[in-house]
Amino acid sequence: MQHEFVAVIERDGEWFVAYAPEVPGANGQGMTREEALASLAEAITLILEDRREEGLRGVPESAERTTVLVAA
Repeated sequence: MQHEFVAVIERDGEWFVAYAPEVPGANGQGMTREEALASLAEAITLILEDRREEGLRGVPESAERTTVLVAA
């Protein structure tokens, strides 16, 4: 599954810092733009996985689960 998010990249001294405004708490850093973006992608993945697990807690076993695709 592939998602697209806006990545904002800023310089902080020798570091690049990146964050995704659509995913609060998701940020990354690196010595290069590419490292910062890779770090951000990993942070987004971890946050979304955690939110999915948290959201599914308490869903009854008898409830139907399926997926929905959203095209932008």
